[in-house]
Amino acid sequence: MSAEGEQPDAAGYDAKCVFCRICNSQEGGAELLHSDEELACFRDIRPGAPHHYLVVPKAHVGNCKTLTNDHVQLVQNMVEIGKCVLQKNNVTDMEDIRLGFHWPPFCSISHLHLHVLAPASQLGFLSRMIYRLNSYWFITADQLIERLQSNGPAS
Repeated sequence: MSAEGEQPDAAGYDAKCVFCRICNSQEGGAELLHSDEELACFRDIRPGAPHHYLVVPKAHVGNCKTLTNDHVQLVQNMVEIGKCVLQKNNVTDMEDIRLGFHWPPFCSISHLHLHVLAPASQLGFLSRMIYRLNSYWFITADQLIERLQSNGPAS
């Protein structure tokens, strides 16, 4: 069930979810930088770095706390798409990137989304707080994958 109280349909689409609408080209102003059967990528509307993209599953998936070991491949695929979009946008230093998720209740949208930021060295003061490593509110993609592989549910 989505945070808005409506169940996604059989295809995993929730009409009240902005990310579901973006993935289905039903939200004006959002350009899809990547789209395949499973995932979509678009620019964050409040960029925290020169390159700030969101990679989301096309099917409505809850926040990272709802994931289990069955979602490891999904998260890995999200990371790969994020890195590919960075490279297509001429980001060459793949060591100076940040890939991660906000940890509930610090999620603004209840649809799973990977933040892809580069260069991480150019995050402003506020962005360094919002996307802070080793914080209660932000978890890297690698940390999430490790949690999912070690104990099933991410929570």
